[in-house]
Amino acid sequence: MSTTSPEGERIAKVIARAGLASRREAERLIEAGRVTVNGARITSPALNVTAADRIVVDGRAVEAPEPARLWLYHKPRGLVTTTRDEKGRPTIYDALPADLPRVMSVGRLDLNSEGLLLLTNDGELKRRLELPSTGWLRRYRVRMNGMPSDATFDPLRKGLTVEGERFQPMTVTLDRQKGANAWATVSLREGRNREIRRAMEALGLTVNRLIRLSYGPFQLGKLAPGAVEEVRPRVLRDQLGLDAPDAPAPLKPKPKPRRSRRPRP
Repeated sequence: MSTTSPEGERIAKVIARAGLASRREAERLIEAGRVTVNGARITSPALNVTAADRIVVDGRAVEAPEPARLWLYHKPRGLVTTTRDEKGRPTIYDALPADLPRVMSVGRLDLNSEGLLLLTNDGELKRRLELPSTGWLRRYRVRMNGMPSDATFDPLRKGLTVEGERFQPMTVTLDRQKGANAWATVSLREGRNREIRRAMEALGLTVNRLIRLSYGPFQLGKLAPGAVEEVRPRVLRDQLGLDAPDAPAPLKPKPKPRRSRRPRP
């Protein structure tokens, strides 16, 4: 029996590298019959393709992928981190600069959260940065209603179970009390849905502001709300081992009004 691996790469990975979708989203597109290879419709992602194959998604040919790029985005409050919102709320894609390429977010920040959000044009890089095995530290500034002591946060430091869901231990530092609100710095290595808010609620505290300061080695720094800054190629090479374009082009301010920058399906 031959042990030679099939030539080429999995089709979902190729679609993701082209920036059309994440790998999981690409698999769903395939299963929905929205992808053809060399004119034949496919419904299973268990297929390897090469550069010689013609891949079409929703009638649009998949071009050769551009080099992977990464941007830092200071997400303001009040924006949804999705391509579309069934409630009609504004999304980050409505607010991004007009000359930004098609991008995907690395993870999410909920509607009322703000701060650092990573954006990439590469579905495989998105997947890599989101993998639990990456284990990158996410650091947040958290304001909550209440008057906790340092000991209040001990359950979070030991690991907390909320509604049957186990949260990994967090690092929590109580910074200061200002009137009815307290500020703390919280660091964690996983990104469960509304994890910090839910953990604080379990302690009887209500989070009323949450700002992500960093994601792994990438820092929010002095990036203004709504601003986008591309990560320099040297940093991508040093931190992620990626080849990248030599110099990121500066982004122009977003004109108003302007058309949506939602990724194409």
